[in-house]
Amino acid sequence: MIGKKISPILTEIEMTLLEFELHKAEKPYFTNDGFRAATKIFMSVMMDKMFDLQMREKMNIDDAGNMAEKFGNELHKLIKIYANVDTYEFYK
Repeated sequence: MIGKKISPILTEIEMTLLEFELHKAEKPYFTNDGFRAATKIFMSVMMDKMFDLQMREKMNIDDAGNMAEKFGNELHKLIKIYANVDTYEFYK
């Protein structure tokens, strides 16, 4: 399972970021590729947790699909507003 396989890597990244933020008071200078990668990781993790919620609530397939689509649209909007980045352009 890919989530279990890469979770230790993500935890290492998290700890590295926490340590950096604790000891440095500077901008980390993420690249556009880094921003895209972090966004993709967040989307994958959220979709995994959303699927768990949908299964617990016995959501029908149409509602589950609509929920996933709404999440994607909301995340796109949030990133566009606060970073002026169009996520639809990530993989063009």
